[in-house]
Amino acid sequence: MNPIPWGAVYAGGVQFGAYALERTGPAERERLLRDYSTNVDNLAAGRWETLLSSAFLVEEPMPLPYALLLVAVLGYAEYAYGAWWAASAFLFGHAAATLLVYGALRGSTDQGTRRAVDVGTSYGFNTVLGSLTSALPRGAVRTVARVGLLALAAAPVVRRGRTFTDAGHLAALGVGIGISLTLDYLSGAKHQKIA
Repeated sequence: MNPIPWGAVYAGGVQFGAYALERTGPAERERLLRDYSTNVDNLAAGRWETLLSSAFLVEEPMPLPYALLLVAVLGYAEYAYGAWWAASAFLFGHAAATLLVYGALRGSTDQGTRRAVDVGTSYGFNTVLGSLTSALPRGAVRTVARVGLLALAAAPVVRRGRTFTDAGHLAALGVGIGISLTLDYLSGAKHQKIA
């Protein structure tokens, strides 16, 4: 087992960065958020580094319940599959969901949408959460968990007033469940289960 809880280190670093960002002036804060954002304008301009940088910045400090849930999900992923796997799944899901949203929005002419700030941990979190369904017991429990998570993520997408971030969360969860199904196929009953 890895002695360094990398998920907690990551979440703590993001939270510390959010508090530091709050102390900058409004203009500098806005510039940093726009520079690190995976919005349509940045990606259309070839600023692909934002696919990584946007996962390390949040607009404001994370609420404590969410931060603790993030640490718990990443911590269990590290425990069950290892730190490299957890980080890879997180970053892959973050980038994949971002690119799916970008693909859907790149033809938009609405400047508010094209320049919207799109940073944070939620796409990676949803991916890792979805992928961890493979650690549940096979059969009904695993299926109900997958369907339930997808239903929870789909609810904001079908309501009035939805945002592209809502669609991104659903996409990220779908990517995670895709990883989970791949794990099921590749490893059979050999991977660790939630005790």
